[in-house]
Amino acid sequence: MCKIPRGETRSYGELAAELRSAAQAVGQACGANPLPIVVPCHRVVGKSGLGGFMKHGSGDPLDIKRWLLAHEQR
Repeated sequence: MCKIPRGETRSYGELAAELRSAAQAVGQACGANPLPIVVPCHRVVGKSGLGGFMKHGSGDPLDIKRWLLAHEQR
């Protein structure tokens, strides 16, 4: 996650392929991240959408993920 450049994203599947793992395992690792601002798990997205953030699939955490991604685009 730390190697994903600011303003860019990678899918859970893309990271899983690089790591020779499963997309679900990547998602679990992202969800277990205790420092989501320092370790930018918000840059990891689903194949066809945002995916989750901070162990949530909807609500305020996804609003935070949207904000972080938009902020990095500036």
